[in-house]
Amino acid sequence: MFVILVYDIGEKRVQNVHKVCKKYLTWVQKSVFEGEITEANLLRLINEIKEVIDESQDSVLIYKFRTKAYYERQEIGIPKPSHEDIIL
Repeated sequence: MFVILVYDIGEKRVQNVHKVCKKYLTWVQKSVFEGEITEANLLRLINEIKEVIDESQDSVLIYKFRTKAYYERQEIGIPKPSHEDIIL
């Protein structure tokens, strides 16, 4: 499945949430990740996020799409380079 994950996390925890998300998805904006993920890995991601966040103060939204065929993204302004664009 294809997911878009968006978060609003307290300053003390935001780096930890970012690290967890980066293990499973592609970082596309400051607090936005997207990518193909299996159901099992999505459950792992959710469990790891729950270990880091404070559910009384933080917010995480996950939008699930059965397939990327119904997904379209439009960029306006300067695009953030993807990990495929980085050449070492």
